[in-house]
Amino acid sequence: MIVTEDMSNPPADTITFLGTAGARFMVTRQLAASGGLWLKLGDTQILIDPGPGSLVQSAKRRLNAERLSAIILSHRHLDHSADVNIMVEAMTGGGFKRHGRLFAPSDALGAEPVIFSYLKDYIEGVSVLEAGGTYRIGSITFTTPVRHLHPVETYGMAFNTGERTFSYIADSRFFDGLWQSYTGELLIINTVLMEPKPPVDHLSVPDAERIISKIKPKVAILNHFGMGIWQAKPEAVARRLSEKTGVNVIAARDGMTFNLSEMEEGS
Repeated sequence: MIVTEDMSNPPADTITFLGTAGARFMVTRQLAASGGLWLKLGDTQILIDPGPGSLVQSAKRRLNAERLSAIILSHRHLDHSADVNIMVEAMTGGGFKRHGRLFAPSDALGAEPVIFSYLKDYIEGVSVLEAGGTYRIGSITFTTPVRHLHPVETYGMAFNTGERTFSYIADSRFFDGLWQSYTGELLIINTVLMEPKPPVDHLSVPDAERIISKIKPKVAILNHFGMGIWQAKPEAVARRLSEKTGVNVIAARDGMTFNLSEMEEGS
């Protein structure tokens, strides 16, 4: 099985979806959870975009924050960063264990920083994300290929574990050059809208179809749903995209764990 809900005995290389809510009403009403992505890649564990409820959702899934090596923010919006302070506290054992790094765009660290100043002393350091950047966390490398079109400074990530490659396409309006910036066996795409809604800077289902059709990953996972997709049922949307693209497209679910090492087996 690629997808499981049980993290009591997780396989070696997994991505756990701590929440799938995207648009503000989905998040504020908690129609779906909004805790981010938890990567377990060999001995390295990484939390991406700890939105509201990340601490609760990770504890519920029996994921130990003290085992995290890093927290990465794609951007400063609350649905991606609201729990960053409490997750830094948890990662460092309340500050008694100086440990881990925070990766974030420069405007998440500026005049209104997302992290409290005293917490910076709890971690090993802060790394600023920028377009074309390359970063290392333990044995894992990732790049931030291109700045996205979003109201604040935003980056997606392309990961390389040495054995696997996968990409996380964070919030953005579709633009020429977006799909060319990401590769990998797996694509995770934040897909908020059923249809484009200019000037809303989020990806839609037709945008996801274009990206998947161009990149042709082994598996694509839709995530970060707005109300329209929620009402249309994400699983049905993913099924239609599978039929149109010929790619195995999955709709993420709250608490879903995806096992990278069994990707070839199908879902």
